[in-house]
Amino acid sequence: MTYLDSAGKSLEDYPRPSVAVDSALLTIARDELCVLLVLDPDADPAIAWRLPGTFLHTGETLADAVARSLRDKSGVEGPRPEQLHVFDDPHRDDRGWVLSVAHFDVVTADHVPVRAGNRLVPVAEVPDLPFDHGAIIGFAVTALRDRYRTTPDPFALVNAVEPDGSFTLRELRVAHEAVAGHRLPPDSFRRTMRALLQETGRTSIGRRGKPAELYRRRGESGSAGVARVSRTT
Repeated sequence: MTYLDSAGKSLEDYPRPSVAVDSALLTIARDELCVLLVLDPDADPAIAWRLPGTFLHTGETLADAVARSLRDKSGVEGPRPEQLHVFDDPHRDDRGWVLSVAHFDVVTADHVPVRAGNRLVPVAEVPDLPFDHGAIIGFAVTALRDRYRTTPDPFALVNAVEPDGSFTLRELRVAHEAVAGHRLPPDSFRRTMRALLQETGRTSIGRRGKPAELYRRRGESGSAGVARVSRTT
């Protein structure tokens, strides 16, 4: 039996938008917060660079569509981006009525393949992008910075030298400054973050300057990359 609503209409009687997914993949490169842009070779060259995205296929989940778009458009495999915001302006896409379910994730730069169709662009230098991809990046950057204000490197972006992933407070501050986009006062940063870290009882060696205490995030067992395990396949 066909479902009819209170107006006597079936689902097929209502216009349906196309559903797309777009992903803002953030990372730190050259001590700057960057976003991954990909090249659409079939687009107008003036707007050919954009976020990796795709249309939702029949019977496909949003998560599967995101994974497919990252794999096919950028060669990135593994991350499972989280939903960020639904962009539903009926005029956001000149091709027709398209809703975009925006996602974001954060990876280390070595997770992004170096190839002609990929660019890591500093978020402060993002060019004009098609659709509302610039707004999606803005939402993602705000979400990331909010988390870094109160949690020590929640996405494990510290460029740690130690095999077990431990780091000095200076190395931690460099990562947080890249995310914040500005310098952070060392003394207040130390006071805020030290209480949230676990001491290793060891000091750094083989670096310039005097040895510094090594820390890890609370709850980590000492294996590098622990903070990323639950977010990658």
